[in-house]
Amino acid sequence: MLDKGKCQFCGANCQKGIFECMDNFNNGLNLLNFEKSEYQTARFLSVDAHALQHPEIHGRWSNHFHLTRLYLMLDKNLKWDYKRSPLLSDYLNEYKLSRPNEFLIPPKPMERGNITVKDLAKVTTAKECFRIIKEWSDEVYKAWCPNHLLVSQIGAGFLDKRINRSI
Repeated sequence: MLDKGKCQFCGANCQKGIFECMDNFNNGLNLLNFEKSEYQTARFLSVDAHALQHPEIHGRWSNHFHLTRLYLMLDKNLKWDYKRSPLLSDYLNEYKLSRPNEFLIPPKPMERGNITVKDLAKVTTAKECFRIIKEWSDEVYKAWCPNHLLVSQIGAGFLDKRINRSI
């Protein structure tokens, strides 16, 4: 891991590489009141976008989790909350038992969306912060498009076995 220059994974214009990128993750998020319904998904979208821009520093099943969650929020318009994350994690734990060698293929470093944590650091209003997070998560999600068919199948199974049965 490089501690000088741009972030080697997302390309954020940092001076201390990935370490500064990780330190800057929460910049801008403090503008959002996560109690307000319009901003509740921002936390999840930002975590997923950042994790998927840096898949090399997370466990490989983390990619399945974050990309599936983005699929559920962006493509299926599922309103996410903290109770759903453990449900998705449990579903993926069952899922991976029969697929121990399955991998998602990440986009090349610095080709995972142009928006980075440095863009969050520049925002001054909650509305602008939410807009940037939405654009950021959309960009990152699109960058992972070769994996969309697989995560759509995972998402459909999750909806069927964990969400639709609890409604």
